[in-house]
Amino acid sequence: MNKRILVADDEPGIANPISYAFRKEGYEVETVYDGQAALDQALSFRPHVMVLDVMMPKLTGYEVCKRLDNRANMGIILLTVKNDIVDKIVGLEMGADDYMTKPFDLRELIARVKALLRRLEKKEPEEEKIVAGALTLHPKLRTVLVHNDPVELTPKEFDLLVLLLSHPERVFTRDELLDAVWGLDYATGTRTVDIHMQRLRKKLGDTGQHLLHTVFGVGYKASGVHA
Repeated sequence: MNKRILVADDEPGIANPISYAFRKEGYEVETVYDGQAALDQALSFRPHVMVLDVMMPKLTGYEVCKRLDNRANMGIILLTVKNDIVDKIVGLEMGADDYMTKPFDLRELIARVKALLRRLEKKEPEEEKIVAGALTLHPKLRTVLVHNDPVELTPKEFDLLVLLLSHPERVFTRDELLDAVWGLDYATGTRTVDIHMQRLRKKLGDTGQHLLHTVFGVGYKASGVHA
């Protein structure tokens, strides 16, 4: 089955060449030109990756990310003319997986989408489930339960959690986590890891606070994982 890509940009001169390039790569592609259409199509088309412009009419890319916060297995790459670190952090806090600043090389965008798809498809640990206190994680199903209630995580949040829980008590530096989960060099640096850890802890509630620990001056680790 071909992977599905949703391209959302209010400038046809940008959206259409992007869509054309992905179709040439063999992807199934849908193209929309405003934020509301992006949200509607994301829910109906269910793309594997959405290439999403930030500044669009009706809804901004940030608002679309926020409304899709409970998505699972859908990657998001934000596009913007802005190059301010604050704008990048906002996008990441809203749940985006990657960020590119216009103008950009189409070849790099395609490479980043392929890398994101590989991350979503990568082989999961052999364990059928990982249990840590009230949390149960099923890597192959990509599901997380806390007190038997499902918790919806973005793909990067899920991958980060799987990595930490698969290596209990091991301290990962921020650079190690950035390389293992994101793969490509990230313009925003290790701040990306901190943002995703904050989001993970918030979504997991008290369980996340007790499970995911900051090792000051080094990075992060997970504790309390059962064999």
